[in-house]
Amino acid sequence: MFIAMNRFKILKGHEDAFETVWRERDSKLDKVPGFQTFNLLKGAFDEETGTTLYATHTVWNSQDDFVNWTKSEHFRQAHKNAGSNKAMYAGHPNFEGFESVLSE
Repeated sequence: MFIAMNRFKILKGHEDAFETVWRERDSKLDKVPGFQTFNLLKGAFDEETGTTLYATHTVWNSQDDFVNWTKSEHFRQAHKNAGSNKAMYAGHPNFEGFESVLSE
């Protein structure tokens, strides 16, 4: 199993818009070989930076399945408008990938 996560810092006041972008996106993940699940996670608001932490969390059968998706037309379509919402972000998303070593 492979878990792919992107962490986003969203500027105060843009949380609802950020969640709407994800809720209303045209996800094709269910058509991608090896995809298992997707979650959008909301963390705490950071008073010091004026941001709310979010993370996307996807589970894949393997790292190869994830990498194949990143090279696919589905990936290009899913990310084609990513730059149009820059005003809500405090910086670029941070990617983290994990191989499962223990699962219960």
